[in-house]
Amino acid sequence: MTGTAPPRQAVPNALATAGPDVMSIRRAMGQFASGVTVITTVTPGGEPAGCTVSAFCSLSLDPPLVLVCIDKARAMHELLTTAPGYVVNVLHADQQDLAQRFARRGDDRFTGLTVHYGRHNIPLISGAIAHIECDRHTVLDGGDHTIILGRIQGLAVHDGEPLLYARGAFLNLPKPQWQRALADAPHEWLLTAPW
Repeated sequence: MTGTAPPRQAVPNALATAGPDVMSIRRAMGQFASGVTVITTVTPGGEPAGCTVSAFCSLSLDPPLVLVCIDKARAMHELLTTAPGYVVNVLHADQQDLAQRFARRGDDRFTGLTVHYGRHNIPLISGAIAHIECDRHTVLDGGDHTIILGRIQGLAVHDGEPLLYARGAFLNLPKPQWQRALADAPHEWLLTAPW
């Protein structure tokens, strides 16, 4: 018989029968390298609060929106979903200790840190390569996480390389490798893609 393709057969797939387990999901998501941020805000009493977050991204340029995802079981959940705003502190490659400090439980996260205060008196961590000051725009459900959209009200960008995280570990690229990668990279190719 000509002109007729044979019927397609389904390839066996574990996802088709039972859905992925949590460890498989974590392993797959760990393949995606991301930057590391510390999200800061203030308590109702005006005390500084913050936590390490890698689930952050740009959402829209018009209006200028970003999103942060926070586990509903984390202590910062209630603060981020009710505070008037937050600051995204994009960590420098040499701030791994800060990422670990703000990932742990404890009340002493800001002890000894150099900070200055911005919108809503929210702390901005010195040494970060970017500070993105946001007003809380919308709060959305995301399963076991909440998605907090922030409308960008102010920002500052500083020199330096970002702290990267993938496969459960921080990535440390020496400055010459960063410079070579940036020199060879096609800049802003995604922004000009035709889709």
